[in-house]
Amino acid sequence: MLSIVKSMALNGLNGYQIYIQVDISKGMPYFEIVGLPDTSVRESKERVKTAIKNTNIEFQSRKIIVNLAPANTKKEGSSLDLPIAIGILIASGNIKNSNISNLLKDTIFLGELSLDGTVEGINGILPICIEAKKQGIKKIILSTKNAKEASIIEGLEILPINKLKEAIEYLNGNKKIEQESKSCFLINKEQKYQFDFADVKGQENVKRALEISAAGGHNCILIGSPRIWKNNVS
Repeated sequence: MLSIVKSMALNGLNGYQIYIQVDISKGMPYFEIVGLPDTSVRESKERVKTAIKNTNIEFQSRKIIVNLAPANTKKEGSSLDLPIAIGILIASGNIKNSNISNLLKDTIFLGELSLDGTVEGINGILPICIEAKKQGIKKIILSTKNAKEASIIEGLEILPINKLKEAIEYLNGNKKIEQESKSCFLINKEQKYQFDFADVKGQENVKRALEISAAGGHNCILIGSPRIWKNNVS
């Protein structure tokens, strides 16, 4: 059986959708991830298998092929653990819902899996959510550790989970996940400063990186030769 689950990754500060295509068929037991995965993505095979087993679901010994499309773009990090697990569970029949295609249509999954099935937080959730909204995504299922940061972006339904089992029950129609309430930090606080980014000529990528860093409360470092500000400031 074939299943397709959506996720998202970053290329610099630009996000792009990843389609996790899972096919399970009869044959010699085999589990392979293709589509230019790096080492951390390849290692997700063991995390996903163990997390599924520890969720009290039998991991069937079959031929499992996971394709990360687009296949010509390198995939990095551990954020694809959750969508890979969901794809396998749908393809194996452990997630059964006549409305599953509608549930998955405008939904992406993000999260690293611990061996006990806990969904861990990931880095870069804010720019991912910004890009997800631009690309028409309506719902994001992710770790509770990322929920507050993700909820800053309006127009997205943020569904936080702690365990893989919660996502399974939600997709099976047996559980409702409460939407994360809108985060209010850094909102409606107007402060006046002597300098403004509007005074800086060019450097659009740098300015955007600093804005995202400030909005999400992240650290940021700029590396390179120092510039003469009078040449960059109008």
